[in-house]
Amino acid sequence: MPDDLDRLIIHGLHCSPRASFRRLGEVVGVSEQTVARRYNALRRSGVVRVVGLISPAAHGRTEWIARLRCRPDAVGPLADSLARRPDVAYTSIASGGSEIICIIRSPAGTARDDVLLRQLPRAASVLDLNVDLVIHAFGSQDTAGWTGREGSLTGEQVRILTAGRPVPTGPPVPATDEDLPLLEALAEDGRASHTRLAEVTGWSKPRVARRLEALEGSGSLVFDIDTVPERLGYELNATLWLQVELSRLQQIGEELSRHDECAFAAAISGKHNLMAVVICKDTPDFYRYLSGRFARTEGISGYEISVRVRRLKQAASLVHHGRLIHPALA
Repeated sequence: MPDDLDRLIIHGLHCSPRASFRRLGEVVGVSEQTVARRYNALRRSGVVRVVGLISPAAHGRTEWIARLRCRPDAVGPLADSLARRPDVAYTSIASGGSEIICIIRSPAGTARDDVLLRQLPRAASVLDLNVDLVIHAFGSQDTAGWTGREGSLTGEQVRILTAGRPVPTGPPVPATDEDLPLLEALAEDGRASHTRLAEVTGWSKPRVARRLEALEGSGSLVFDIDTVPERLGYELNATLWLQVELSRLQQIGEELSRHDECAFAAAISGKHNLMAVVICKDTPDFYRYLSGRFARTEGISGYEISVRVRRLKQAASLVHHGRLIHPALA
């Protein structure tokens, strides 16, 4: 199982996905070679993947959070089918195996019912569905993502790593057909070197660097750090569907995003106006969170809980036998 140094490296990648091994080593206090060896081992074993993706907003796409209650005999095949679609992310089976939760990306302005009819290959197996717009994701570069409580970087270490990251400004720079080899390589390995990216694009390394800077600096190119929490000792994953006071939506969303246990928090449409994905070691750990830090968050008037049973997909990685793999390898 990964140790505290591995967790420090993973946390560092969340803060700065393409930070050099040298910079990561300086921050965590080990050699460049040690960081490279540890990261490569984590990647080979399927514990972590760094992936570069075009931001949905940059292509005029919106994200919907879908909850599907299905016939028990159809849950597995339907969830597997959804997970393999490139426009579906973060797919899991929850609530004792009766519910599928996923994020669907679709062109802006598309009606909710049309989205679902396009995405579901076996709509007859769906007994009930709820689809809500993801309105706003909370958090920042130093809070986004989940790494667990052990082995987290200090605030000063986070500040050092995030100091050099581009801050998106201005309108997104649209990707072109020329960018496709670059984007395909980054989707496979978000830490691919400039040398490797120059090989697949046929560009010079300075041109690669300029294009990466333009895409990431405008917010068109984003990086996700996919992990398997179970491999890090965190077995319980739950989605909290919250009703909060509208006047405190921003405050509560930002507060939850800073909780160590929170992997994702967003404002959504529908009966529940905020959702949070929480990851804990086990049931007692989850109860301590609910009755402790979560309970002290003022302004929450009601909530529901969906406990994950099986994880199928992260942002851009399928989960196969407990390992993260590129979808093309499935």
